[in-house]
Amino acid sequence: MGVLFGCGIIAFIDEAVFHQLLHWHHFYDRSTPGAGLVSDGLFHAFSWFATVASLFLFADLRRRNALDTRRWVGGTLVGIGAFQLYDGVMHHKILDLHQIRYGVDLLPYDLLWNGAAVVFLVAGLLVLRTARRAGRGGDTADRA
Repeated sequence: MGVLFGCGIIAFIDEAVFHQLLHWHHFYDRSTPGAGLVSDGLFHAFSWFATVASLFLFADLRRRNALDTRRWVGGTLVGIGAFQLYDGVMHHKILDLHQIRYGVDLLPYDLLWNGAAVVFLVAGLLVLRTARRAGRGGDTADRA
């Protein structure tokens, strides 16, 4: 469930910051500005759907007293890293839907974007690993 929340929240931040505030690109930049705006709207709808759906799942886990906050945080970090790495590799390079910026040397932007994705992904996997170890030891102290 945390993975879905991580994907949704990082997609929202990406769309709000890079698409709306900075105007660096649209989700799909290979057509007209109108098509770019429509693609941004669909991307924004996806990000909020994922975020809201994951929060309903979060609430259900809390209601059933089954929420493991360490696993939720680890999953969220994995979702952030996985989505950002997918975006940086698939959308930016392989499918060429858009770049982070235009008219600049992309290497520093790509390194920062994908490097941050790897850091989030590894951090999430480490948190999940500690949660698994704590679960095997019978430790329920971090259940919320």
